[in-house]
Amino acid sequence: MDNNDEKISSDKLIDKADDANANINKKLLEIRDSIDAIDDQFLELLSQRAECAEKVAQIKREAGEVDLWFYRPEREAQILNRMSENNRGPLKNERITAIYREIISSCLALEQSIKVAFLGPNGTFSQEASKKHFGHAVETVPMGSIGQVFKEVENGTVDYGVVPIENSTEGVISYTLDVFMHSPLKISGEVTLRIHQNLMTVNKNWQTIKRVYSHPQSLAQCRQWLNDNLPNIEQIPVSSNTEAARRATEDPDSGAIAGALAAKIYKLDIAHSNIEDSKDNTTRFLVIGKQDVPVSGKDKTTLMISAKNRSGALYHLLAPLAAHGLDMTRIESRPSRNANWEYYFFMDIDGHSSEPNVAKALEELAEESELIRVLGSYPKAIL
Repeated sequence: MDNNDEKISSDKLIDKADDANANINKKLLEIRDSIDAIDDQFLELLSQRAECAEKVAQIKREAGEVDLWFYRPEREAQILNRMSENNRGPLKNERITAIYREIISSCLALEQSIKVAFLGPNGTFSQEASKKHFGHAVETVPMGSIGQVFKEVENGTVDYGVVPIENSTEGVISYTLDVFMHSPLKISGEVTLRIHQNLMTVNKNWQTIKRVYSHPQSLAQCRQWLNDNLPNIEQIPVSSNTEAARRATEDPDSGAIAGALAAKIYKLDIAHSNIEDSKDNTTRFLVIGKQDVPVSGKDKTTLMISAKNRSGALYHLLAPLAAHGLDMTRIESRPSRNANWEYYFFMDIDGHSSEPNVAKALEELAEESELIRVLGSYPKAIL
């Protein structure tokens, strides 16, 4: 083959490559045009949805009812559950619910500005849980303690509060239960948050740090990782993971264990991510407010019960649940602080208090107990 033949062959290959690239570019342009058209439709539908939200707000205001609630937890849960059930993919249900939470949050903001108190400061997992549940269109307000979150909701300074109730590895948050004993607030919802702990520091050589700051629960959740990777480091408990991150910015010989949001706020480098010992580490939070929540179809009821002082007291409390086919998903006991060896029991059961079998069981529980209080019936957490 002479040089002219080689040149012709090379030119043909180039032409084929150009044709292939042109064909690919044509297909991509067609798909991008389709995406643009879908986005235009989506934007128009979002505008129509927002206009409907404004009409709902107008009707509610014209009704002039004192106890009219703009935020409806059961309605939101019904929408999110329906979207998950109708989702045909390829987006996972978790992503679909995250998108729709933001749509609902933005539309709700057209009806009413909502303030949500959480256990601060900014950057804590409690704030993440608040944003996950209510979306980013609400105003989140940090509080110094769980008790203060309750107090601000009771006083009407904020509309709702978000407080931690239990962690899958460290157990129940006893203080939250204790505050419920003396608070008139009700549970309006729940949210679960996967907890990912990260080692962060300003030190470029993380192996040389001498101390690590974190909340006591976070230190406990990363105990094995710390023993394996930083066995001789001083572990210093602080009031919150965000406080830990703040201290780490001021101390180059230290690190902090906290969430990714704290690293972003305090401009810390994440040296190691997801260092929690249990990869299923999850914290459950409760949404507290003043409203009773109607049935959503997938509900949970939380009870506070004081047993009568008699033999088999706990059995007598559980028997009505079994008799009416109710699942008890959690039970905790706390000292009443009224007298020695007297306790309150906190129970979670499947179902809504207005459903016939649950209502009947509650009637029988009232006869068997010294005191019973429904802390709330509310939609189950949605991923």
